[in-house]
Amino acid sequence: MKHFLLICLLFSVSLIHAQKIYSISGTIKDQSNGETLMGATVYLEGSNFGTTTNEYGFFSLQAPEGNYTLIISFIGYNTVKQDVNLNKKLNFNLELEESSMALDEVIINAEQSESISLRDPQMSVSKLNAKTIKQIPVVLGEADVVKSIQLLPGVTNNGEGSAGFHVRGGAADQNLVLLDEAIIYNTSHLFGFISVFNADAIKDIRLYKGDIPAKYGGRISSVLDVRQKDGNSKEFDLNGGIGLISSRLSSESPLFNQKGSFLVAGRASYAQLFMPLIEDVQDDKISFYDLNLKTNYELNQNNRLYLSGYFGRDGFTLSDLIENNYGNISGNLRWNHVFNDKLFSNLSLIYSKYDYRIILDFIELDWLADIQNYNLKYDFGYYVNNRLKLDFGISGISYKLNPGEVSPTSETSSINYLKLDDKRAFEGSFYVGAEHELSEKLNLNYGFRYSYFSRLGGQPISQYVNDAPVVYNNQIGIYERGEVASETYYKKGESIKSFGNFEPRIGLSYQMNDQTALKASYTKSTQYLHLLSNTSSVTPLDVWTPSGPYVEPQISHQYALGYYKKLMDNAFSLELETYYKQIDNRIDYIDGSDLIGNNNIETEILNGEARAYGLEVLFRKNKGNLTGWLSYTLSKSEQRTLGGNAGGPGINNGDWYNTPYDRTHDISVTGMYKLNDKWTFSSNFIFQTGRPVTYPNGQYEYEGLSIASYSNRNEDRLPSYHRLDLSATLTPRKNAGRKWKSEWVFGIYNVYNRRNAASISFSQNRQTGMNEATRISIFGAIPSVSYNFKF
Repeated sequence: MKHFLLICLLFSVSLIHAQKIYSISGTIKDQSNGETLMGATVYLEGSNFGTTTNEYGFFSLQAPEGNYTLIISFIGYNTVKQDVNLNKKLNFNLELEESSMALDEVIINAEQSESISLRDPQMSVSKLNAKTIKQIPVVLGEADVVKSIQLLPGVTNNGEGSAGFHVRGGAADQNLVLLDEAIIYNTSHLFGFISVFNADAIKDIRLYKGDIPAKYGGRISSVLDVRQKDGNSKEFDLNGGIGLISSRLSSESPLFNQKGSFLVAGRASYAQLFMPLIEDVQDDKISFYDLNLKTNYELNQNNRLYLSGYFGRDGFTLSDLIENNYGNISGNLRWNHVFNDKLFSNLSLIYSKYDYRIILDFIELDWLADIQNYNLKYDFGYYVNNRLKLDFGISGISYKLNPGEVSPTSETSSINYLKLDDKRAFEGSFYVGAEHELSEKLNLNYGFRYSYFSRLGGQPISQYVNDAPVVYNNQIGIYERGEVASETYYKKGESIKSFGNFEPRIGLSYQMNDQTALKASYTKSTQYLHLLSNTSSVTPLDVWTPSGPYVEPQISHQYALGYYKKLMDNAFSLELETYYKQIDNRIDYIDGSDLIGNNNIETEILNGEARAYGLEVLFRKNKGNLTGWLSYTLSKSEQRTLGGNAGGPGINNGDWYNTPYDRTHDISVTGMYKLNDKWTFSSNFIFQTGRPVTYPNGQYEYEGLSIASYSNRNEDRLPSYHRLDLSATLTPRKNAGRKWKSEWVFGIYNVYNRRNAASISFSQNRQTGMNEATRISIFGAIPSVSYNFKF
């Protein structure tokens, strides 16, 4: 018996030794410019051992001792194969060469490895690169990140010339927009015509519409994660373009003997130069500029520092009446550290600010407001083994909100100085997320985020009679401001009110076969900051306010199911997703609410609930000279606001009503065709159900004036929206073999000159006494031409 036990022990030891596990880790970069490649596929041929690179090109995988062929692949690059003898820990820092075939076709949001794409439990995520965005026709000929994602299912805008975007029936403020991890509060230039993202400075764009990873928090609809280029660490690179209303220039170059690099990219408009040529607007001016900066330095193989920043500003002058300017500033100092072959970390110190100013010369008033935050976050990635990867981290954000400061612009002004109370808050969180392969067919994403939010002092807080900041007047049937009973002053740093929320997330993927997968997800998320606006789109004068007394955080529960199919060797693909989203504590506004210059904003709002549900279809052609996609969304977005503590029937008599972001049907068709090496054509067609609005349904006379009465809130709709855009890119054949490369881009926005309604207003004609409806349209057909170059 003893001999038998000894033999078993020796056999077990030898078996363990034979199955000894080693790791392979490293970083994957672009051979031409040294840019790290996010999402590159790394696997061992003939095995199930594989992974993808993270946001900084890092990867790690483990396998038993033995001889393998390591394969690294990425869309648009030549695949690298390398034989490895895995008898110890190995580290590879490899570079991929861009494939010449990449110029012959455009692949939209497709993974190089079909099996990994289908097995990935992450769903409701859209990926675009700068090359694809530059091929999509847009207004004024300027490549645009925000306009491009609006061509994807579940994403829409609020009409032409509107800022921001809406995801799955959510408001614009419910989207977390990040530029190199810094929060961007207003994504628009020229009041929504162009976004703040310069395509020449962008490397990667990811939009999470649902199944939001645990590392993101603070918003309940979506996350738009935009990453800037690191800068060319191989050679000097110059890019630029000259358009009708603006030009851009970017420069990249190596530093410190290719141990670092920098990127400088700028854009500026000169639309104001043409204003004097337009009748009646000689004294009007409109302009914008932005500047992207980034540099990095490799301390050693395991440590790298990054410093990035963004500066952008818009200005608008209307004769001698109004001056308006607004802009974003952000900066991020990051430290990447590789502890070992399994543990990767990123420490970030981030600053972000958005400010806006308006000067009303005709009443001699100067209004200034801003929101700014400091964010310290530490994120880790731990590769436990090939079947399990953990992400975890902590963060703390300090907010300071200046709701408004009013000053007279002259000694003769009738305006009195007024400074609204600054609002301060702190948001802390920690998270843990896991990517877990349970079997060859079943994969899970699961984790949680715990968030803590505290509204901090530094100002007096009002208490109201019956604890009701809004009360319902039964005699005249309207909501009114509540009566202040007392005030309590809170010192700076003192907590006024705190909130804590546990936010679980889970997603799964079941791969039915090599071509088909089913996915499902659930996400709970919390939003503590609110954008107060009784308009339907973002404007420069919108007011942000933190949760606190009488203002509860918004809480979202989103459920989603998906079906994914690869067709004809991934030449085509089909994605179907259905979702249901429930939102608690959604803010709504009483009739006649006054949001500007109000220290007690709680007297203008009621807390309600919202829900959104729909079906999204994305059919893509991924290969060949003709590529593109068809996107269709069938959806419903509704809101309900009861009277609550204020009493009364609530908004719209407490019934569900359409949100301003409801679109029953939303269709877009985007196509790109490469005729030859010289000519490339692209087009997109868009159709949307009209935006919900409230129209008059009757009238009465008072002292000789016709007064309109209105239907239920958002019961009517604007006419349906549709347009066709075309563009053509001319690339001279003489580009081949020379350093200076150029192209001409010709485009027509709204080819058939559809006068889509931005709004419809009703009024009485004082001369005829007749009631009239006036439609306002922003764009007709707009031709554009731009010249792009690269050196």
